Amino acid sequence: MENDTPNKIKISKEIIATLPIETFPGKIVVIDNERDADNAVLQLNNERIIGFDTETRPTFKKGKSNHVALIQLSTHDTCYLFRINRIGFTPAIKNLLENESLLKVGISLKDDFCMLSRLNGGQFIPRNFIELQKFVKKYNIEDQSLQKIYGIVIGKKISKGQRLSNWEADHLTENQQLYAATDAWSCIKIYEVLKSGKFKSPIYKIQPSSL
Repeated sequence: MENDTPNKIKISKEIIATLPIETFPGKIVVIDNERDADNAVLQLNNERIIGFDTETRPTFKKGKSNHVALIQLSTHDTCYLFRINRIGFTPAIKNLLENESLLKVGISLKDDFCMLSRLNGGQFIPRNFIELQKFVKKYNIEDQSLQKIYGIVIGKKISKGQRLSNWEADHLTENQQLYAATDAWSCIKIYEVLKSGKFKSPIYKIQPSSL
């Protein structure tokens, strides 16, 4: 991408706050048993590209961490929320994430991969993933958080209000489901806008790094 400023593109919290909020507009399917997980994976394997994210119940004790509670896998119009704390890191889900023919897009993937590998005794080799934090650098974008990248590329805001909620709760609230689905889906949107060349339009050049 050619940019008319030598600076890396950044966006401030103040500008983020002024952007219109966007959420996942499609169907959300919560998966809490292995049979439904297998069926969902069959559907996802027919896709060309999916968005990926995970959620973990927060811990506020130093040195303590929890296992992955949720894996979100989203198409353009359907997001599947796999409750890993209920069903485990099933062979079907693992095989999907190791599928070389299916493109998967996510952010901060290293931590996710490490946590998922721990669930399977270290036997996990993720394949054909796009790491957005690395990918956006090709387009002169300096910010690394999903919310800021989305603000720069899409010109809208995604909420992070549910990030520290209890992802191991008996039932996920509608707000939790929408938050989780939006995160995975937004990864697809960012990737496809950048690949399409639409980011070259001035509408996406919100602010340079002088903010």
